[in-house]
Amino acid sequence: MYFHTTMPDEFTVTPWEVKGKVDYDKLIVQFGTQKITEELKQRMKNLVGELHVMLRRNVFFSHRDLDLVLNDYEKGKGFFLYTGRAPSLGMHIGHLIPFIFTKWLQDKFNVNLYIEITDDEKFMRNPEYTLDQTRSWAYDNILDIIAVGFNPDKTFIFQDTEYIRNMYPIAVKIAKKLTFSEVRATFGLDVSSNIGLIFYPALQIAPTMFEKKRCLIPAGIDQDPYWRLQRDIAESLGYYKAAQIHSKFLPPLTGPEGKMSSSNPETAIYLVDDPKTVERKIMKYAFSGGQPTIELHRKYGGNPEIDVPFQWLYYFFEEDDNRIKEIEEEYRSGKMLTGELKQILIDKLNSFLEEHRRRREEAKELIQVFKYDGKLAKQMWEKIHE
Repeated sequence: MYFHTTMPDEFTVTPWEVKGKVDYDKLIVQFGTQKITEELKQRMKNLVGELHVMLRRNVFFSHRDLDLVLNDYEKGKGFFLYTGRAPSLGMHIGHLIPFIFTKWLQDKFNVNLYIEITDDEKFMRNPEYTLDQTRSWAYDNILDIIAVGFNPDKTFIFQDTEYIRNMYPIAVKIAKKLTFSEVRATFGLDVSSNIGLIFYPALQIAPTMFEKKRCLIPAGIDQDPYWRLQRDIAESLGYYKAAQIHSKFLPPLTGPEGKMSSSNPETAIYLVDDPKTVERKIMKYAFSGGQPTIELHRKYGGNPEIDVPFQWLYYFFEEDDNRIKEIEEEYRSGKMLTGELKQILIDKLNSFLEEHRRRREEAKELIQVFKYDGKLAKQMWEKIHE
């Protein structure tokens, strides 16, 4: 299959599955994206004054046309952000990574953001789910997304089943440009796939055409195939090819392979996990790069490259570059034990989740603003996208 990426070392990255230990350099070559260079990072730093921890540490590592987005911004043309989520029964820490980075981009560049909640696709892709279920999950997930702290006047959060009237005309034009063979190859569909899933990519592409500016999409690199289809057809419809900035996958608790799964509780920390649950999961399931005994660990040290608690701290939870270097050195030398490293992560996670839950409660008062009544939301409900 054209977009089904399986490497000789046996890792797989598709929009619906990530398996094995991902070699991100190989993935850049395979997907035909560009590496985010030090030069590009310096350009961003010059424009906004600093770099987000996930850019400094190459968690966001690959792009398409990020240089053109920065050109447009420098020329005063601007750009807009687009990301989204297929709702699920409970979000985990991994789901928040693109949203946290997207908030930083919105804050720094002061741009509009569109967040698509694909309650339709989730329903169509899973035979056992009802539409009522996916809509109910959408509400819960939207609260978690609002809790990240987006600008309510410049952010529009919409569910496909609600906003379909406004975006159907542009979706139809997109759909007419996509062939069944392209969609089937990109998304692993076959003759038993329901026809909703064949049409659905048009709806995910539609928000890239909400403005006559370049669209920048921060997302996991597994979502890249959607945007390749968009880039094939955008200019023929009078719009820009969508630009992307791709993140790596936060490794599951159980080891450095694959990505976290909502359906596999021991792989993930959920946003609703209480402090005791977080402690139990990290201590019991978090894959360690340490030695089997304290004596051996003191002698040989640990391996942070495969140690999941260290990786989580490195990705996001320890933002201080000097401190993360210190932790790495102490762990490698054997001075810091596995249990001590895990405890650092437990404390960081619990303080993060406590703050997140507080903001999530406040989000219940803001959901109408982000979906219907905010400045951008109001404009969007008055607009039919042609």
